[in-house]
Amino acid sequence: MNTVCRSVIIFFVLTCFFSCKKQKSEKEITNNRLSKSASPYLKEHADNPVDWYEWSPKVLEKAEKEDKPIIISIGYSACHWCHVMEEESFMDSTVAAIMNKNFISIKIDREQRPDIDKIYMQAAEILNGSGGWPLNVFTLPNGKPFYAGTYFSKDEWEEVLNQIAKTYRKDKSDLVSTANALTKGIRKANQLDSVGLKKSPFSEEDYISLIDNWKKNWDLKKGGYIGNEKFPLPVSWNALLEYYYITGNPEALSMVESTLTEMANGGIYDQLGGGFSRYTVDSRWRIPHFEKMLYDNALLISLYSNYFKFSENPEYKEIVAQSLDFIEEELSNGNGGYYSSINADSEGEEGKYYAWTLAEIRQVLSKEEVQIFSDFYNVEGYGNWEEGKNVLYRNQSLKDFAEANGLAYSEIQEIMERAEMKLLQARNKRKKPTIDHKILTSWNALMMQAYLDAYTAFGNPDYLQKAIATGEFLKDKMLDSSFHLKRSVDGEAEHISGFAEDYAYLAQAYLGLYQVSFDKSWLILSQQLMDYMVENFRDKETGMFYFNSREQKDLIVNRIEVTDNVLPSSNSVIAKNLFIIGTLTENKNFLEVSEKMLQKIWPQIAKAPSSYANWTGLVGLKSFGIYEVAIVGRDAQKKNIEMQAQYLPTAVFMGGDSENLPLLEAKLVRGKTYIYVCQNKSCKYPVLEVREALHLLNGTEAELPNGFFDI
Repeated sequence: MNTVCRSVIIFFVLTCFFSCKKQKSEKEITNNRLSKSASPYLKEHADNPVDWYEWSPKVLEKAEKEDKPIIISIGYSACHWCHVMEEESFMDSTVAAIMNKNFISIKIDREQRPDIDKIYMQAAEILNGSGGWPLNVFTLPNGKPFYAGTYFSKDEWEEVLNQIAKTYRKDKSDLVSTANALTKGIRKANQLDSVGLKKSPFSEEDYISLIDNWKKNWDLKKGGYIGNEKFPLPVSWNALLEYYYITGNPEALSMVESTLTEMANGGIYDQLGGGFSRYTVDSRWRIPHFEKMLYDNALLISLYSNYFKFSENPEYKEIVAQSLDFIEEELSNGNGGYYSSINADSEGEEGKYYAWTLAEIRQVLSKEEVQIFSDFYNVEGYGNWEEGKNVLYRNQSLKDFAEANGLAYSEIQEIMERAEMKLLQARNKRKKPTIDHKILTSWNALMMQAYLDAYTAFGNPDYLQKAIATGEFLKDKMLDSSFHLKRSVDGEAEHISGFAEDYAYLAQAYLGLYQVSFDKSWLILSQQLMDYMVENFRDKETGMFYFNSREQKDLIVNRIEVTDNVLPSSNSVIAKNLFIIGTLTENKNFLEVSEKMLQKIWPQIAKAPSSYANWTGLVGLKSFGIYEVAIVGRDAQKKNIEMQAQYLPTAVFMGGDSENLPLLEAKLVRGKTYIYVCQNKSCKYPVLEVREALHLLNGTEAELPNGFFDI
């Protein structure tokens, strides 16, 4: 072998050696500690060159020891701009080098740690007037925030990083002052100091007057609240439906009906596959931000099921059935648990899985089908969205469309069903958006309640079995013998303890399961969860409940969540749980705690009912009274479901074939199944027929025997 060849071989060997060593080194850096996370969202950042940490007291100690500011970057799997910022900035080695040198960087999944997200989102809103995700917050080593923003381009992010690093290094006094002042503001807002206390009993006028402030923000043309974007906010419309039931105000019913119709027609609803997106970027419900969240769909299924009991509109039944099919196909783990969300993006593009060009539709459908389908769903050759793409939305029901075009409804229905099936099959061949396989206790509890509401509305026994399966799954996987609850299923990873919403929503769902099944074990479990909360979460000063248990010490504040938004606030659910369980079991302590909570928050409810919508339901029950419906005997379950097929939000149900609750004592008559309609422990004469009981609930008992008798 000559010298030249030997040199070439040595060169390639050395090149390979150093290249391989370099690649291995880079791999060691980019496979950061998030690869061991229980969160799918955090695992997506495991190949970032950023030296990410998960939140823990030890990380804060490290920041204190090294005297470095902290970056807290918060997002979630279905967030489009979270992925954009990751690709642009967190995957960039130059950006990562600045972060690794000057900061301690913590990545947060907002769904896994809503407690941290809520604190720092409040900081962003105080500083900027608004927030959103991705949320990027800069804090002192002790976690006190001094700067916050949402999405930054790569150049903007580099500039912010360098400026903050320089300021912190040379003179951090201004940052410390800002952080202390901001933290003081967050803590003060959490103390509820400005909230008064209602001394007088709740009156009917208190509840009736809520609509005056409530309707100020209604969008009377397109439903929902006024704004450039549209969020479903099912908590609001469910509360307004209750308001109509109690007061008979036609404005309330019209608003609910308008909102539900516009959502059902709009692009926010997946017209082919079922299920709702998180919100629309326009004010007409047409163009969605395509992520699909379990909690939105669970709450909307409950809402449409409840409204069906009023309207018996077959379209609403179809929406519920189609949405439940979507959830079972896409988000079910097959064992009673449900995954968190579906990404907005596929193949790096938002909405690619869902949108259609006219050319794509023509490839799948016949000429006749293309014409009718395109007219009905507003498909345009140039696109109704962007770059020739179309989002499917409609302006009316299929029946109205057929009538307006002089076509036979049965014929149009057959054509549309065939066309939709063809397009759905074609869509299923596309690359699907990724799924966040995290299973969260609170969101699964909402899903259990959704199945219960669908069961009472439509009577499908499969729906009840699904609810029971989820109830068993959560009991087995999330709850231990001491009633300590997990936030999520996380395999072998260290689990996160449940938050107030996990306990509250699960207790609510178990309470609902009892009222449907009359299996007392679910009521006992609901009460035990609330006992645990009173013992471990309650703030005795305000009477409210912390979002974290009192043992939590590593946050700058343990928040007390009272405002209702997309999700009902934990405290509003707790207050209603305590009231209903207290009513069913005659638990005076529960009733007193619930009463004090409602008295404390009443001034806020009266001022802004749209922000305290879930609280308004409890105000209605306190103002107008609650009915205790006891159904006792062999056919109790059958009559119970027959009654609950009607919308009866001011009634609580108990019963079975034994007298196992205080309110059921002396009510079992051998060979008969009686229905007792009671208020304040006094019952009207028992009846055998459901229609008679409904007359009593609706105040039309004149044709029945008069009078009350004591329990």
